[in-house]
Amino acid sequence: MNTLDFDKKPEDTRIVVAMSGGVDSSVVAGILKREGYDVLGITLQLYDHGAAVHRAGSCCAGQDIDDARRVCETLGIPHYVLDYEARFRETVINPFAESYIAGETPIPCVACNQTVKFADLLATAKELGADALATGHYIRSRANPTADAKGRRSLHRPIDSDRDQSYFLFATTQEQIDYLRFPLGHLSKAETRELAEEMGLVVAKKADSQDICFVPQGKYSDIVAKLKPNAALSGEIVHLDGRVLGRHDGILHYTIGQRRGIGIATGDPLYVVYLDARSRRVIVGPKEALETHRVYLRDVNWLGDNALGIDAAEGFACYAKVRSTRPPAPAILHADERGVYVDLTVGEAGVASGQACVLYSAEGPDARVYGGGFIDRSERSIDAEACLQAILSTPAAA
Repeated sequence: MNTLDFDKKPEDTRIVVAMSGGVDSSVVAGILKREGYDVLGITLQLYDHGAAVHRAGSCCAGQDIDDARRVCETLGIPHYVLDYEARFRETVINPFAESYIAGETPIPCVACNQTVKFADLLATAKELGADALATGHYIRSRANPTADAKGRRSLHRPIDSDRDQSYFLFATTQEQIDYLRFPLGHLSKAETRELAEEMGLVVAKKADSQDICFVPQGKYSDIVAKLKPNAALSGEIVHLDGRVLGRHDGILHYTIGQRRGIGIATGDPLYVVYLDARSRRVIVGPKEALETHRVYLRDVNWLGDNALGIDAAEGFACYAKVRSTRPPAPAILHADERGVYVDLTVGEAGVASGQACVLYSAEGPDARVYGGGFIDRSERSIDAEACLQAILSTPAAA
């Protein structure tokens, strides 16, 4: 077996590398080229870069495409640029705006992996005769063969927990996982940069991408207002106790857990607890009202060895991650007539619909990724949930 688990020589193994123009994917291409693989680099032009061209941390904009080209020249590998702007807008940007207007907190990076990168680009890699598509994500995959699927693989958290990107890859299908390779999973970010310096790559000291690639200034509401100019409808700001505290200029300007910039002044600190898109209400309350104990999931992607069969009484003990920056914490997964839901052993604050709940076998760097789902709704403490339901059952003022 070669280093990518193929039973043939590296020079007989063609690998397409998804190159964003950043240091991570560039080092992946360099590692594979050094090991003797037949490497092709492909960069996707994903959006109208315009104002983002000169912004540090932009992704797949004009400068990034040029950097990827220069890296490929240094490594001596072919480089291709594919125009996926229309597809990216259709499958990532527009759904992002619709979800935001609906009061959710969407994760466009997951949608991009689901559609553009691991569906469209993956299909292109296969058309080019590649044995695998390699990316610069910090995650690990390893051989996990079964009697019916010799090439089956499993996903695991990387060595560098600070760079763990498994949260954004939970929706990767088993078929995609079997075709993908992640050569950086055993490296730290510092080691990756050292390799880039050693290889003489122009991107060795390039800043990492920040925030969402298609939002030039990092203000999500700006891109939503541009795409959906009629979405910023005003409404009430309501306290959990039922008091109407003021008005707002559109729920798209608010996120769950927000404290500053709510637009009202009271004696006690208040946080955004819920966004009632149907009635255009921003519901606020004390910090303790944010604590979430149960999340219901939709679009569940299960990557365990067996089907999602769960003991109705005990559930399935695992570890859950409800935000990308939080470590996995003990949880119990359930699946019954109420749907698929996760009970969090320790309450989490600021959980919003549209985010992901990703499930693991353990909390450490080698934990297996069991998959997960998007959060459809959540439940807080009994008192906070009762107050919220009382407000939602009451029509908003005109």
